[in-house]
Amino acid sequence: MSLHPAVAAVRRGVRAALAPLPPGVPVVVACSGGADSLALLAATVFEGHKAGLRVVGAVVDHGLQDGSADHTARVVDQMAGLGADETLSARVQVDPAGLGVEAAARRARYAVLEQVAAHFATTDGPATVPATVLLGHTRDDQAETVLLGLARGSGGRSLAGMRRAFGPFVRPLLDVTRDDTVTACQVEGIPFWDDPHNADPGYARVRVRRTVLPVLEEQLGPGVAATLARTADQVRHDVDHLDDLAETRHGALVADASDGSLPVDALLEDHPAIRHRVLRLAALAAGAPASELFSEHVLAVDALLTDWHGQKWVDLPGHLRARRLEGRVVVSRA
Repeated sequence: MSLHPAVAAVRRGVRAALAPLPPGVPVVVACSGGADSLALLAATVFEGHKAGLRVVGAVVDHGLQDGSADHTARVVDQMAGLGADETLSARVQVDPAGLGVEAAARRARYAVLEQVAAHFATTDGPATVPATVLLGHTRDDQAETVLLGLARGSGGRSLAGMRRAFGPFVRPLLDVTRDDTVTACQVEGIPFWDDPHNADPGYARVRVRRTVLPVLEEQLGPGVAATLARTADQVRHDVDHLDDLAETRHGALVADASDGSLPVDALLEDHPAIRHRVLRLAALAAGAPASELFSEHVLAVDALLTDWHGQKWVDLPGHLRARRLEGRVVVSRA
């Protein structure tokens, strides 16, 4: 009996993600109970056990919906039934102040998953290596991310979309469609949960998914989501390289400044592609929420350097202000 193409697509992505891992180490699958994450878990159990890996299923309860604790318990049971070697759940507190519910939930989720990765860390000689955490984002999620970033004016970073890997996290399904994960669950007889938030037009991502992308497909022809995702891959290497250069530059410039301030003269020597990134890093380091820090904010701060005529300050998300004081750019609480 031949393997269904949807199941094969999910397994192929997982197999590539697991290939660098040595036998015996744990791999964590973040699972919400939706089709994407359950298809990911089933494929990880299949491929991971063949590779001698220990599969850990993890579900995060954000406490944002009635009955979330009962849902979490059901997902834990389902993960065990699918063959996970170990399961765990964690409840987080979501504080939307200054971020919004979606961004705050994402921040809380990643924070606890980083703790899970550290808990299941292994030793490699003198080094301690966090466990790999697999995330179930699909090609459709990537396309939505690119469109949202473009709409928010995030520049090249928006075109680069979601990273395939960062820190302990890996996204094996960025070449797999959402339809494939749903079909894979159906073929394998895995019941899945439809998050009601995914149908709430109050969320920008839902409007993109249900309205914007279908209109683009209708007007421009099929394959828009795939094209957006492919564009993200093409741009990602350039963006990552510039981001790495900017991180190094930011670290050097703030090394001797306890307040995180940056010297104006030194910044003006940098190419705008690096300087803008350094200014963005300074705002993030001061507490600006990444989801609300747009290109227009960074350019306004840049004007404190390139178009200085005595401006008092620039307001930034997170109740922050950027000022030019005594030849330095300072980002601090308003």
